[in-house]
Amino acid sequence: MRRRGLIAGLGALVVGGCSKVADSGAGQAVLGSAERWHKAAQRLITGRDALATEFTRADISPSFRGNGSQTVGTPEYASALAGGFADWQLTVTGLVTHPLSLSLDNIRRLPQRTQITRHDCVEGWSAIGEWTGPQLATILRGAGLQPEARFVVFRCADVLDGAPYYESIDMIDAFHPQTIIAHRLNGEPLPERNGAPLRLRVERQLGYKHAKYLTGIEVVASLDTIGEGRGGYWEDRGYQWYAGA
Repeated sequence: MRRRGLIAGLGALVVGGCSKVADSGAGQAVLGSAERWHKAAQRLITGRDALATEFTRADISPSFRGNGSQTVGTPEYASALAGGFADWQLTVTGLVTHPLSLSLDNIRRLPQRTQITRHDCVEGWSAIGEWTGPQLATILRGAGLQPEARFVVFRCADVLDGAPYYESIDMIDAFHPQTIIAHRLNGEPLPERNGAPLRLRVERQLGYKHAKYLTGIEVVASLDTIGEGRGGYWEDRGYQWYAGA
């Protein structure tokens, strides 16, 4: 607990200061340096293969609230929701040997992992839920990574303030055994407010990294030309890219 508190405190310090200093060149340099230190410290303390704590069914929270986008306000999404997402497609593109287009049924037919973990939101709340879905590593291995591949970018159907939501992780987290593409929460199909039909679970990072309403996975060599070049919707607005909790 003391270790988690140290890392979480460092993360809060960096995030809390973003709105005041992120617009200056010096501020960006400081934030970048702090983020690199935080990332290195997290991995030094926990190890690259460390697992997030898993709980029992008795620990599951009575309800699992939504946060951020709780729907996708388009006629296309409303139609997909009404149809049980039968025609939803998750594409896998970029630096892969075999680009993929996976239906929800394809996702369900892959080997599944179920894990009961705690979701820690940067807003200050937590909840424990049971998530089910294939490991991201299974999908990436199926697509085949090219040698230049360094990051995985997650494309989403939701749009905030006119900008498409996206997130990214590196290959260490992409191949972590607890990183899954979840389609079930607490034994039921993923609810709309929690990102139906598919969301990322990257259990060693804070909630904003767990991209919802997934439509695409893109494997890239660099994040520089995506969005504002900082690796995610909230990162483009001052949050740190590595959000180890």
